[in-house]
Amino acid sequence: MEEKLYKPYPADISGVKLPDELGCLVEQMAKNVHEVWAETRIKHGWKYGICRDDVFKTHPCLVPYEELPEEEKEYDRNTAVSTLKLILKLGFNISRQ
Repeated sequence: MEEKLYKPYPADISGVKLPDELGCLVEQMAKNVHEVWAETRIKHGWKYGICRDDVFKTHPCLVPYEELPEEEKEYDRNTAVSTLKLILKLGFNISRQ
């Protein structure tokens, strides 16, 4: 069987700057990213555990966003920031109504 090499090419968003007023949106999106991830894990039978265990389906991050270690929150924030930057790069506007 031939091994397929996958090389990701995410959009270059390095030149995109988020307006300061989107800071609160980043945190709300980060929390939602975590909520969606946790909901999906729980639907697949995962539960909280001190250590991640793929056999017993336990994970230490199956806690409310506010209880996550800062490094885990930062991972979710980076996902939110990257998404917002891509939206702006593609020419869309983000406005509050």
